[in-house]
Amino acid sequence: MKKVITLGEILLRFSTKAGERLLQSDQIHMNYGGAEANVSVSLSHFGYNVYFVSKVPPNPLGIAAERHLKTNGVHTELLHHGGERLGTYYVESGVGGRSPQVTYDRKNSSFSQMRIDEIDFDEVFQDAELFHVSGITPALSPSLKEVTLTALQIAKKKGVKTSFDFNYRTKLWSQSEAAETFQLLLPYADICFCGELDAIHLLGIEKAKDELDETTKLKYYYEKINQKYPNIQYFSSTFRNVISASTNTLQGNFYKDGTLYQSKVYRVDHIVDRVGGGDAFAAGILYGVLESSTPEEAISFATAASVLKHTVAGDCNLFSAEEVKQFADSTPGKIVR
Repeated sequence: MKKVITLGEILLRFSTKAGERLLQSDQIHMNYGGAEANVSVSLSHFGYNVYFVSKVPPNPLGIAAERHLKTNGVHTELLHHGGERLGTYYVESGVGGRSPQVTYDRKNSSFSQMRIDEIDFDEVFQDAELFHVSGITPALSPSLKEVTLTALQIAKKKGVKTSFDFNYRTKLWSQSEAAETFQLLLPYADICFCGELDAIHLLGIEKAKDELDETTKLKYYYEKINQKYPNIQYFSSTFRNVISASTNTLQGNFYKDGTLYQSKVYRVDHIVDRVGGGDAFAAGILYGVLESSTPEEAISFATAASVLKHTVAGDCNLFSAEEVKQFADSTPGKIVR
């Protein structure tokens, strides 16, 4: 099995019941998630040897977070222990026209204090095929900005394919801070997950003409980014139309060698949990790259994986590659016997 490395923070997630605001809840559900951790779990279920590089506190919450990873087949030999707290976040469920709301409580977490001298990059990247990280990680502390850049540089030097998901979060840092950092990281990325707003506001790409359709605009932005960063081999993103908190449409985009490939448009009804849908999509694209799938196969698989994630509670996608393929080729709602 191919070896995959991810770097990021695993978080304790608290979620309200549907229809309840955080300020009124007297009961709350807990599980574990986080962007790179979610990608790790997906890729593990797809059959890869996934190693998660992170840091958790040596207390019951840190132990439970590690157990969550192990339960889902993620290797934790590269997981460090130290610090005093596990980062948390709270999800207020959306209903109808009211969107879900996220509140972070992760300042001074164990992972945010991780230093570059704690990581043996030779050990981390030995025999690795792929390294994945997102823009959330360098947003958490100056030391993690250094760790992220160094990890990408060393992975690239060792011939490991690199993946970077912008995952810009306004609650973690400013556009200017993110833009400065991302432009340092992108020269070392082979795979990039970003969209139109990222291109405009974080990379300074001139806005496309208003009369162009959505697809043509995206292709234009990917072409412009690729001119600045010719090292990037693949770009990917989704088009999401939010009809209500429980009904969205979703279409995947995958750009390679000057051509933009798109999935069919899914109507996702009765959404159970939208959180982690983007991570499931990213894992699906990485699966396509690792398996040398055709672009059409890659984007079909990734979008199907994301749609499936909307049907399960929690951050993580718990479907195998065969289940995703079966769903992509099936009639929605049909009983599988």
